[in-house]
Formats: sequence, C-alpha cells, structure tokens
Amino acid sequence: MLRVLNLQAEPIERVLAQLRQGAPQPTPEMEAQVRTILERVRMEGDRALLDYTRQWDCPTLEALEVADAEFEAAYRQVDTALITAIQQAAARVRRFHKPQRPHSWHILEAHGGWLGQLVRPLTRVGVYAPGGRAQYPSTVIMNAIPAKVAGVDEVILCTPPQRDGTIPPSVLVAARESGVSRVFKLGGAQAVAAMAFGTETVPAVEKIVGPGNLYVALAKRMLWGTVGVDLWAGPSEVAVIADESANPAYIAADLMTQLEHGAESVGYLFTPSERIMHETRAALSNLLPQRARRAILEQSLGNSVGVLTRSLPEAFELANAAAPEHLTLMVQQPMHWLGHVRNAGCIFLGHDTPQAAGDYVAGPSHTLPTGRAARFESPVSVETFLKRSSVIALSRDALRHLAPDILALADAEGLEAHAAAVQLRLHQE
Repeated sequence: MLRVLNLQAEPIERVLAQLRQGAPQPTPEMEAQVRTILERVRMEGDRALLDYTRQWDCPTLEALEVADAEFEAAYRQVDTALITAIQQAAARVRRFHKPQRPHSWHILEAHGGWLGQLVRPLTRVGVYAPGGRAQYPSTVIMNAIPAKVAGVDEVILCTPPQRDGTIPPSVLVAARESGVSRVFKLGGAQAVAAMAFGTETVPAVEKIVGPGNLYVALAKRMLWGTVGVDLWAGPSEVAVIADESANPAYIAADLMTQLEHGAESVGYLFTPSERIMHETRAALSNLLPQRARRAILEQSLGNSVGVLTRSLPEAFELANAAAPEHLTLMVQQPMHWLGHVRNAGCIFLGHDTPQAAGDYVAGPSHTLPTGRAARFESPVSVETFLKRSSVIALSRDALRHLAPDILALADAEGLEAHAAAVQLRLHQE
C-alpha cells in the first residue's frame, strides 16, 4: 500500500533523495545478453531474428513480416466500435500534432546574402510496440502519427507475436489507420537491432521510437549513434498534487491508471491535507479488490509514496524533483498553479481530466520521458522526426564585412587554414 512520508517529521532532504532515484538500471548480466543479441543480429540477420522469436515468442513462426491477408482479416475480427475508437483517436492525435510542424526560414544579410534553417523529415523510422501477452494499439497511434505528420516517407512497426504467431488484430488496424507501411513480428532487443542494422527482410531505419522493457531500452541506448532513438523508457510514473478540493476517489483511480501498467510502476501523491491523504489510502484499499490487475497493483503500490507536505507550494517543489511522466493537478484554480510546474512529461489540469484520456484519445502523444528525464527531455512529437540544417549564403561584400572578426577568432584559436580560406577570397577581388 501507499507509504506515507510526513514532512513535519521527515527531513525534506531525505524525501528529495527518494524522489531523485531515477529509472532502474540494467545489470551487467543484462548488458552482456543484449550485446550478444545485437551482435548476432548484425552478423546473421534474419536467421538470428527467427531463432530468437521462436525461442521467446512463437515456436512455429515461419515469416517475419505481416502479410496483406492478415491486415484484411484484422478488420473483420475487430469490433466496429473499436475500429471507430481507433479512427477517432488517430484523428485527434493528427489534429494535435499538425500545428507542431516547424518550417524552413531565412533572414537577409545587411551586406548581401542570407542565413537560414532548412527543416527536413527523416526518411524511414521504426516504431516499437510492446506485445506478446498484451496488445497496445494506442502505442502505435501515438508514435506513428507524429512521424507521418512530420512528413516521414516510411514508418515500420516491430511488435512481438503471440504464441500462435499472430499480431493482435487491434494493433494491425491501428497500424493501418496510422499510416504504418510494414509490420514485423519481432520483439525485444532483437527487434531494435533489426531496425538499426537492417536485415534481409527488415529495412534499416534512421530513428527508433516507442516504449519497451528494460532489454528494449538498453538496446536502444547501446545503438544510439548507429541509429537515432527517442527516450529511455522506464516503468510508468504517475504523480498527483491535491488540495482540499480534490476527490480522493479520483486520486486513487488516477494513480491506478498508471500503476496497473507493471509491477515496477511508481506513484506519488503530494498534498498538505491529512484528510485527503487518509481518504485516498482508504479509496485505494477499497478499489484494489475490484481490479483485474490486482497482483500488479499490489506491487506497484508498494513502490509508491504519499508525501504530506507543509504547504501546496512545497508539494510542487517535490513534484518538480520527481519530474514524473504524468502529473495531475487536482487543485482549485489549476491554471494558476500550472506556472509552478517545471518538470513533467504530461500535465493534466483539474478534477475532470483523467489520465486515461491522455493515454488514448486526447491528442498529445503518450510516449513521455520517464525516470526523471522530464527535467531535460520532451514527449515524442513531430519534432522528434525532423532534422534541421543551417544554411549560410554570403555575398563578397558580406564576407568582407565579416572578415576581420573571422580572422581575429582564427588567429586566437591558432587555426591558420581558417584564416587562409577567407584571405584567399578577399585577395582575388
């Protein structure tokens, strides 16, 4: 159950230290195993992929790529209401991300020429979606659509097959509705390796996005540089800041929304109200027996902390130290308090904004920084799939105007060839 720390009895430094622990780190054994997988996929390609997938996912898998007939069957198997929900979610995510796209620009130089920035999308990206015993169509939507809005030509998807070798129909429908070009029955570090290096079947991509377990995250970290990656995806995190106006049942429900993702998930409640803390813990106890994922929730609630603060501003100070993936402000005048938030992946304002809306249909991508990375990272967005090139075009007059400063700096740094390249042009007038 949710542990309670009382700042009237606990030194704030001790509480801050607990909140600053960050994401779990891999063991040396895990690192060695992932290195072996990456190297084998690099050297053996499809043969390694089939071996690993047969070992861990589907013993009888014959083909790595999902066939057109499987997509067609998926639309027949998925309930019409779910297809509509997927389409509506895709439309809302697309609408939210369209205004994010920056454009190329330029400014004129006073002495002739111009300076600018050229914005271009990546050519091919890979999305990883967890799978196996679960299905996450929302993960496909939240990662593929920002890429397509950015203008990426080709988006591929890797997700683990079920024991019978199929991909959940809802995931295939989401892939089609999100503009995914090809889907591969691959999970784990081997999927990341396939997208990074390319194999006979899986094309190499320029960037890999999407959440996964610690092995997937570790593979992405190891392959950064060979391929671009998005975020270190750790366990789900949820934080709620609440004052006396909050509904404890809502708080408990929102905490459980993210804590049911996995046993390693962690939740925080920051409040100056003893009543809110007591009633929220009671609500959690009442709700727990009703939840299908009770065993997972019992473990993740054991990781979680309620902090009884001395004031509401102190609650925000602690939340900023935790830098959570999801942060809900269940307070009066949440717009007023929004300015106090510095570190959070996604912020939910007010009593009627459940975190489930953000996970599925609100619009922003739900691929968010975890492990306190919200201190310096942002959610997946259109900009995740863009690259920028600076452009410089100088006239001879502009070069002559800039030359004294260029030469002075080149001389200070002892870089004679820099200075010579400028002087050559000026002396040829």
